Amino acid sequence: MAKAEAGFGRRAGLMLLAATALAACAPRRPARSSPIDLFAAASLREVLDAAVADYRRRSGQTVRATYAGSAQLARQIEQGAPADLFISADAAWMDWLGQRGLIEASARRDLAANRLVLIAPASASGGAVDLAAPDAFAARLGDGRLALAEAAVPAGRYGQQALTRLDLWPEVRNRLAPVADVRAALALVARGEAPLGVVYATDARVEPRVRVAATFPAASHAPIVYPGAPVRRRDGAGDPEGARAFLDVLAGAEGQALFRRFGFAPAQV
Repeated sequence: MAKAEAGFGRRAGLMLLAATALAACAPRRPARSSPIDLFAAASLREVLDAAVADYRRRSGQTVRATYAGSAQLARQIEQGAPADLFISADAAWMDWLGQRGLIEASARRDLAANRLVLIAPASASGGAVDLAAPDAFAARLGDGRLALAEAAVPAGRYGQQALTRLDLWPEVRNRLAPVADVRAALALVARGEAPLGVVYATDARVEPRVRVAATFPAASHAPIVYPGAPVRRRDGAGDPEGARAFLDVLAGAEGQALFRRFGFAPAQV
């Protein structure tokens, strides 16, 4: 019995030794890349959340997204914030970073386009707003204020351009409810705190408490385009290769299909 037990012990020891040797010889799996830090315009939240989740399922790569006004994000990047990839709601703030050598200009891509709309609370009375009639527009605004992102933010700049081109700016310039970004303007109208607001068409789609009262003519403002580019971090850290790979996915066929599903138009318009 003792001999049998000793033999079993020797065999078990040899099997363990062999397994250890095989494990040592097996190829090591590469370590997963560090998370990609994405800074993106607030109006991209839903589509990029979906893209990030899908990318993680497919690749195992984590993308950490921060959403805010493009102006705020660009300034944070300039001050050294740890971003690997930036997607702006206009070309101006991407150009601003490019002039400072803070993006990889050769990898820059235009990812999507959008439209500018006037919104009202879904529960408010009244039909469409005639953007060609300043008096009617002012009457619809009543004693309230127009929710509009501040002028440094792309949505605010587009809005001011459109209101000026349509001769509506004199009626509203002193009756604004200026906010930090387009989603804040959306929230003011959704809560009924402003009778009208200027947002992107895709913003209106995701908020059931508002409805589109008018669509601004495309010629009334600069084209609304979302460029993306990897960031050149001041600290030399981050994951530039991962940022480029994720940007390529967004610019590719599957990424573009996702943008369309969320109401965005192709960038080449």
